[in-house]
Amino acid sequence: MNAPNITAFFIRLPIAMSFLCHGLVRLPKLEVFAEGMVEQFANTLLPDPFVLVFAYLLVFAELITGIWLLSGKWFGQALMTGLATMAALIFGSGLIENWGAVSVQLVHSIYLAGLLLVLQRER
Repeated sequence: MNAPNITAFFIRLPIAMSFLCHGLVRLPKLEVFAEGMVEQFANTLLPDPFVLVFAYLLVFAELITGIWLLSGKWFGQALMTGLATMAALIFGSGLIENWGAVSVQLVHSIYLAGLLLVLQRER
């Protein structure tokens, strides 16, 4: 591995770990996580079945995005998947007025967008 590849790996490592860990820790308790999310969104305009399906998909989206970011394979797709995931999470967090979560999700979004801009400049 050459110096630019090592640098690129360490630049994407923190965001990759965040996505990977979010998916990994939720995987063993997938049903509990999904049901908890349905409870959180009970008083919003989102129907329970929609929230339930989203919750299940979210865990796998986070896990796969983390793996892609960590490996560097499908890097562009990982960044766009991560940004789309963050947009959905920001929308949901806004609906339940969880502004602290929105702040964290915006930081993730900025990190991903920065990596996407770097990727576009390289092409």
